[in-house]
Amino acid sequence: MQNVSDHLDWQRAKLPHRKTLQGRFVRLEKLNCVLHADDLWNACHGPDSDPHLWDFFFAGPFTAWTEFFAWLALRDSDPDRWTYVVIDQNTGEAEGFLALRFAVPVHGRIEIGSVTFGAGMQRTPKSTEALYLLAKEAFALGYRRLEWSSSQANARSHRSAQRFGFRLEGVLRQHVVFKGQNSDNAWYSIIHEEWPVVERACQVWLAPENFDEQGGQKNTLENIRASLKAIDAAKDKTLQTDRENA
Repeated sequence: MQNVSDHLDWQRAKLPHRKTLQGRFVRLEKLNCVLHADDLWNACHGPDSDPHLWDFFFAGPFTAWTEFFAWLALRDSDPDRWTYVVIDQNTGEAEGFLALRFAVPVHGRIEIGSVTFGAGMQRTPKSTEALYLLAKEAFALGYRRLEWSSSQANARSHRSAQRFGFRLEGVLRQHVVFKGQNSDNAWYSIIHEEWPVVERACQVWLAPENFDEQGGQKNTLENIRASLKAIDAAKDKTLQTDRENA
C-alpha cells in the first residue's frame, strides 16, 4: 500500500513542442493544416478510406474539404491538444494523425487521443510505431502517467490499447454524449515504472528481424512483452534469493 508520506524524487513535466519524432516506418510532425490537409482528406475521406473511421468522434465524417480543413484548423490551434500527423517515411504522405492532450504537467499526466489512422496504415507496423513514438515522447517530457480513454462500444480502440500495453483501470458510466448517443468510457494507463518493459517490447517488435520477407510479424507484441516481464521477474527472484543467502 502506498505510504502518504512517501516523497517523490520527481520534477514537473514539460509541455509538448513542435519537435518531429523520427521512426523507421513513419515520422510524426506537428499538424500544419496548409501542408497536411490534402493528404489527410484523402486518407480519411478518399475512395479507399475506412467507413467506420469517424464512428466515435464528436465530429465527422465531413462532406466537404473546406469543412474538414476548418475542423483541422481548430485542432491545430487548441492549446490543450498537440496534434501530430503520421508521415510515411517512404512516400512522404500523411496517412493519419493522433494527439497528446489534456496535459497536467504539475501532476505528470497526459493522454494519447484522437487516434485517426487511415486504412492504409491500420494493422501495419506504421500504426504501432506511431503510438510508440508518441508514448516515448510523453515519458521523455517527464510525465509519470500516460492515459488512453475509449468508449465502451469502441472495440478497435480497446484492442489497440490492450495490445500496446495499456492497463484497464475502470469505466466511467454515462461519461459523455456524442452524436446523440451515450458513451460509457473506459480508462487505461501506463505509468512510468511500467514504461521500460512496454518500450523494450515495442523496440523488439519493430526491429527488422521480427518481420519475414513478406512483412509479416514473427512474434506478437503481447508475447514479446510477456517474455520480457517473465525475464525481469526471474531476475528479481534471483536477486532476492541472493540477498537472503548473503
